[in-house]
Amino acid sequence: MSVLVVVECDKGEVKKSSLEVATYGAQLAAQLGTSATAIAVGEATEDNLAKLGEQGISKVLYDKEPRLKDFVNNAYTKLIATAAQQEDAKVIVLANSNIGAAVGSRLSIRLQASLATNVVELPRTDGGQFTVKRGAFSGKAFSDVVLTGDRKIIAVKKNSIEAHHEAGKTAEVAAFSAQLGDQDFADAPKQVVMQDPAGGILLPEAERVVSGGRGMKGPENWGLIEDLAKALGAATACSKPVSDVDWRPHHEHVGQTGITVSPNLYIACGISGAIQHLAGVNSSKVIVVINKDPEAPFFKAADYGIVGDVFEVLPKLTAAVKELN
Repeated sequence: MSVLVVVECDKGEVKKSSLEVATYGAQLAAQLGTSATAIAVGEATEDNLAKLGEQGISKVLYDKEPRLKDFVNNAYTKLIATAAQQEDAKVIVLANSNIGAAVGSRLSIRLQASLATNVVELPRTDGGQFTVKRGAFSGKAFSDVVLTGDRKIIAVKKNSIEAHHEAGKTAEVAAFSAQLGDQDFADAPKQVVMQDPAGGILLPEAERVVSGGRGMKGPENWGLIEDLAKALGAATACSKPVSDVDWRPHHEHVGQTGITVSPNLYIACGISGAIQHLAGVNSSKVIVVINKDPEAPFFKAADYGIVGDVFEVLPKLTAAVKELN
């Protein structure tokens, strides 16, 4: 029996959320008295996969099928299920990402496994039960869920676990084949258009996010957001009304109907704080709100608030960050 960790890769690099998942999986394996094996999905390099040893992974399975570079639901599901069966993995751990959400439910049916999403802590295994704590109601509450059955799938919420790094440790990278055929790629997209984020930082993976709303008054003023983001090494984002009027691309829209983020720092500039937006950001560890309206609802959810004009505050904040750097 082992713990199988699903590691997402992009452009050869292991995603930050997957480093967190690898740490979680290794700690869970130690708790269960077993080992943690990873299965890599996406475009990876063997050198970077070997570095997963720093998170406590003992072995990484890697299928070099070139069509696995881009996400294909059926193919990824079969790949992970085949690895789980080969390794006799009773627990599968993956990130609560877009890929994890899509694959997790299919794996649950395919492997007849119980599934818990949005998990924020290591499970409790006392009393013969397997209990996980998960976020509920858009992060406003938590629930304890008992997973039953022979196999269990855990989708870990981003930024809920700190990635562990033990320098010098490496994992064995082993060739693996799920014997995927054309039928497994039948639902593959005909064309994949990659949108490069500002600063090269993927929004769902970002540790810091600078976001703007209608208070920015127009797309011509977005340089202020981008300057601060660059100084902080952050990703840029926006509210739904901003993307609706095409001030910013839709892949930057954060909120209930957009991307849900859980960064260590979220800076909201000129965003009033509608409940739909809060649902997408309230898992952030620290929220800073800049708004000239002292009655803006967002201040109630903020850890720090600045009542002021974003056009005056942002340049000063960016200058102060650059001085610290």
